[in-house]
Amino acid sequence: MNRKSSKLYVGMDVHKESIDLAVAEESGEVRHHGQIGGDMNALWRAVRKLESSGRELVFVYEAGPCGFGIYRGLTARGHSCWVVAPSNTPRRVRDRIKTDRRDSLKLAGLARAGELTPIYVPDVRDEAMRDLVRTREDAVMMQRQARQRLAALLLRNDVRYAGKTAWTAAHRRWIAELKLPQCAQRLAFEEYVQAVEEASARVQRLGQCIEQELATWRWRSVVGALQACRGIQLIHAVRIVAELGDLSRFSHPRRLMAYLGLIPSEASSGEHRQQGAITKAGNSSARRALVEAAWAYQFSAKVSALIARRDRGGDRARARRLCVGDCATRQARLILDPAERRQRTRGLTLQLDRRGDALAVGESSNGLLDRQSLRHPRR
Repeated sequence: MNRKSSKLYVGMDVHKESIDLAVAEESGEVRHHGQIGGDMNALWRAVRKLESSGRELVFVYEAGPCGFGIYRGLTARGHSCWVVAPSNTPRRVRDRIKTDRRDSLKLAGLARAGELTPIYVPDVRDEAMRDLVRTREDAVMMQRQARQRLAALLLRNDVRYAGKTAWTAAHRRWIAELKLPQCAQRLAFEEYVQAVEEASARVQRLGQCIEQELATWRWRSVVGALQACRGIQLIHAVRIVAELGDLSRFSHPRRLMAYLGLIPSEASSGEHRQQGAITKAGNSSARRALVEAAWAYQFSAKVSALIARRDRGGDRARARRLCVGDCATRQARLILDPAERRQRTRGLTLQLDRRGDALAVGESSNGLLDRQSLRHPRR
């Protein structure tokens, strides 16, 4: 084989302060190339040294906290770069020694053997939108924690709200009129109230920022189409699209459901076949968003005032999709045979609703909603 035309697979074990490099020739050994610093300048020096060999370079590293900067830099230089998921990297059960050197050697060898599957890497703008959406998720979590701390303080002092729902306008007026007996308790109470107000304001600001960025985002039309599904409004739709990226990369709704972890687990052997709960092996943020949206399916479908205002004078094609989520759910429930229907529980119904919502998302992108994709695998 011509030395100049052969490939050289470069495995990289990337950390904040260091990068271990290993190389694997197409018909040669896998060897450790060395350890360099974790900064980009040190990496480019090592890349230039590898480029001097005149071979086609294929870099591979596992996705991690260092992001996709290495991927974008290497592809900009004209090299192939694979980013693989650590959970999808084959591992031998008997391996009990793990070092950076061994990890880089393993990545180079597996890449040469064709046993690694690259993940989808979003472009810079899509990743920036995803960061903004995740920042809002963190802000919502901090708001929830601040409210819980305030409620715990009031409960310890036997201060109870007589209304039905917390954090409504009436509940906030009730909190504003409270006055605890001790000075120290009043100070603690005021700090907690201020923390709740600051967290709520942060969530509102981030929501406005998402709406502003959406105006120039390339997936704006997809976000609008997803809002035709029940339980999905603007922030929810942006969250789903930001986490999933280009939905056209899923050739069928089944692949989308597998990516979201909404397919049943299975432990079968021989003639015995046993299926369990959903795998939850996928993008957890997008799956949570769909699960939250799926709760809307417990109510009958209707065009609310909000949907009517949103669709008045808007995209008629989007309006025609208003019943997609409801059709998916009804199909899922009708497909169950009588024995399964008698044994159906609320948890199973919710699981089917989740799958129906995921199918509606897939249909909004690819037009691939069909009856067969909602069937459980045959027993």
